[in-house]
Parts: sequence; structure tokens; C-alpha cells
Amino acid sequence: MTLILRRVRPSDAAAMAEQLADPDVFPGLLQLPYANVEAWQQRLSAPAVPGSPELLLIAERDGHAVGNAGLHPVGAQLRRRHAMMLGISVSPSAQGQGIGNALMAAMLDYADNWAQVLRIELTVFSDNERAIRLYERHGFEHEGRHKAYALRNGVYVDALAMARLHPRQPVVAPR
Repeated sequence: MTLILRRVRPSDAAAMAEQLADPDVFPGLLQLPYANVEAWQQRLSAPAVPGSPELLLIAERDGHAVGNAGLHPVGAQLRRRHAMMLGISVSPSAQGQGIGNALMAAMLDYADNWAQVLRIELTVFSDNERAIRLYERHGFEHEGRHKAYALRNGVYVDALAMARLHPRQPVVAPR
């Protein structure tokens, strides 16, 4: 049962939609029910933006998608180019098996060592204790609480704002 992490491809659209449409997954994200395969095909087939640091990874085990993660620019503003937004999900059948930890380690390696990211931001529903523990283990800190942040199953729920600053900010190598 080897875990493979790789960049998402257009051919992964159905697997992405299936995972994000899982009734045990989408309520924990800002996704809606009935994920659209065609929308994912369009998103994953869009030409890459030159110079964009965006990264989408999929986790596969035994040829099946069991998780995904993405780092996305927070916006085009020059003064916010140092920050990215993190999103991550793991299939219910694979939770508690190190998939989230592996995806998080890959995202942080990319952000810290290759993409010139100083700050990674995320929001997480305040009752998602498993995800909060994962983020805390990887150096994310609580920055605030968004009350009635999003509608989930007919109820407005709170979310936590969390962020992580680069632990070893890059320096110029000595000559």
C-alpha cells in the first residue's frame, strides 16, 4: 500500500469530484454537494498561469485517490504575494492513516523551500478537531474566530483563521 503524491492532472477530474462530493467530506470544506466533474475538468485543463506558485497535489494509494491538497495565491495584489491559502482533504476511509500528514509535509516543503512563501493561511470549521490538530502539529497558529462563517447543513457554523509563518526565512548564501 504505497502512497504516491503527485500533481493533479486533467484526467483526475472525476476522482477529485468524487472525493469532494463524498457526504463525509464536503461538509468539512467550503464545497457544495454534487461536485461537478465537468467543472473540475475545466479547472484542471486551464492553461497554467506563468509564474504562478499554485500547487495542487493528489494522494494515491493502490491506484485510488485518497486525498488532495492545494496551495493557492491569496490574490493578485503585489503586497500579498508572499501569502498563500491552503486547502486539504482526505477521504474518510483513509483518515487517520498519515495521508493528511504526508500532503501537509509536501505542501510545506514546496512553500518553504521552492515557492518563496512567507505566510500560509487557512480556515477550518471550529469543530473539525482532527484537522485543527494536524495544522497545529505543522506550526499553524490560531489567529481568530469567524462567527457564523458558513452555512453547513442548514446551520451557520464558526470557523477558525489559522496561519503559519515560514520557520526559517530564506537568507542570501555567503559568498
